[in-house]
Amino acid sequence: MQVDYIIVGIGIAGISFCEQLTANGKSFVVFDDGSQQSSTVAGGLYNPVVLKRFTSVWKSTEQLDVALPLYANIEQRLHVKLDYKIPIYRKFASQEEQNDWFAASDKPLLSRYLSPKIIKNNNDAINASFGFGEVLETGRLDVKTMIRAYKTELLKDGLLFEKPFDYDDLQIQGKTINYQNIYAKHIVFAEGSGVRHNPYFNNLPLAPAKGELLTIFAPDLKIDYVLKAGVFLIPLGNDLYSVGATYEWKDLSHDTTEKAKVELLIKLKKLISCTFNVVKQVAGIRPTVKDRRPLAGKHQDHDNVFILNGLGTRGVMVGPYVAKQLYNFIERNEPLEAEIDISRF
Repeated sequence: MQVDYIIVGIGIAGISFCEQLTANGKSFVVFDDGSQQSSTVAGGLYNPVVLKRFTSVWKSTEQLDVALPLYANIEQRLHVKLDYKIPIYRKFASQEEQNDWFAASDKPLLSRYLSPKIIKNNNDAINASFGFGEVLETGRLDVKTMIRAYKTELLKDGLLFEKPFDYDDLQIQGKTINYQNIYAKHIVFAEGSGVRHNPYFNNLPLAPAKGELLTIFAPDLKIDYVLKAGVFLIPLGNDLYSVGATYEWKDLSHDTTEKAKVELLIKLKKLISCTFNVVKQVAGIRPTVKDRRPLAGKHQDHDNVFILNGLGTRGVMVGPYVAKQLYNFIERNEPLEAEIDISRF
């Protein structure tokens, strides 16, 4: 088999790059063994504001301008609903936080996204005496459904190999990649935290962080917005809500823990006063980077070996943006932004 690209990994990063290839008429195959779960357990929020400090997310407008049309194209082609427009309410803990919000909403990069109106809390199930600030142009991407539908399409077209990638079988012969009798011009590794085992890129300063989420059933809560206050509380429909997420840098297994569950429940009980049941708990490893910027670029010794990784906690927003940059870098010789280029290390 002969293709333009081999892609390793089909989470948000891999899908984002595949979309660039599809849009530009490039052929490809994908290898994925399902071992990396950060995308499938992601909350899926896209939010242009850092709500802890009321500051703008890096390149937020540019990211959304690339990401939202890309997801709309996937929805249309695969006949699935992925993008759920939903506001995010930031709970205020004090009058001082309200004042900080007002000050932030006047800033050029934030005025588009921060409503200057304080929303009063009229829900007896929520503890929020100082009300909320509303973030605009936000939503939730159903990442799990996207990955499942994308894999189904790739399998139908014979483009997905659901097995581990064996680095020992990769042969780089000048301008040609040979992997198990598949010949390609380029290979892109989009493996998430699995890159730690990749001999071509395991020297990069990835700082993986385990995250755990709960799903609760709370029939008396009745909110139609995402609530942020210590944790994110995300409506999923049918009185189900996602609660998350934790951060853990030592235990990098995919096992759920009682410690994380307790941590989330303590924060949740400070936020809501209605009864609820925990119906599910999941864990995944986020591919975060020490400087909180993605990893994109070319291997130092091989001109046809590339990486797309390090999307961190905002993969839904940043993935398509960085994938487009990497594609233009490979195919059009356009330089990568210095902040994402792996040559910065």
